[in-house]
Amino acid sequence: MFLRGVERQRRRHLPAIDKLGENSLVGTANSSSVAEHALFLMLTLARRGGELDALVRAGRWAERLTAVPVDLLGKTVLVVGFGRTGTRVAKRCLAMEMTVIVYDPYLPAETMRAAGCEPVSDLDAALPRADFVTIHCPRSAETIGMFGAARLQRMKKTAYLVNTARGGIVDEGALHAALTAGTIAGAGIDVFDPEPPAPDHPLLQLANLVTSPHMAGVTRESIDRMAVQAAYNVLSVFDGKPIRENAVNPEVFD
Repeated sequence: MFLRGVERQRRRHLPAIDKLGENSLVGTANSSSVAEHALFLMLTLARRGGELDALVRAGRWAERLTAVPVDLLGKTVLVVGFGRTGTRVAKRCLAMEMTVIVYDPYLPAETMRAAGCEPVSDLDAALPRADFVTIHCPRSAETIGMFGAARLQRMKKTAYLVNTARGGIVDEGALHAALTAGTIAGAGIDVFDPEPPAPDHPLLQLANLVTSPHMAGVTRESIDRMAVQAAYNVLSVFDGKPIRENAVNPEVFD
């Protein structure tokens, strides 16, 4: 019964799995969902979604031109991390006719070029070019505090920062200072450190912050995909062919 249920979910939400092969989708159950959410935050910031909605609800229609939105068209987005999520964000940004530059020191430059993006090897040098910076790298000793005061200072005053990766990669105190001082125009944050943030967290008092409760990868469809993939992980072990790339410590299979 359980296996029949898995098969039904597979047919419902992964119609191309038989063509691609099961392993082609391993580890990407919520990657597209996160990518969509990153683009949602970018669009909400650029089109000033929260502010304009508030004007209509408050009967302040005449003030609409005080919050004029901007386009994504023609803007430059810096994608930090070009893995399962970053690659999908880049693809969506290219579809919005944006210039996509990518920072990922662990991948060859040709990988980014092949995807239609421009590789950059120096994050600090790339920041002043970007209208949007979107973070898609893991949290590690190397990336904790990656975006602190110095790097935020290098961004354009009209730029937006989006983090749907992990809390702690962006220094929250430095971000609050940058948003308050107008060092950058705004930020979209799905993740905090710690979580949940306190109700009186200083960032939550700012109008130029758009936030969500660590929900970027959570949709009805992604939950089903994650359940199906978890089942395949178990079955792969039973079959004697464990899916290495889904394991935190794949060396145990050697």
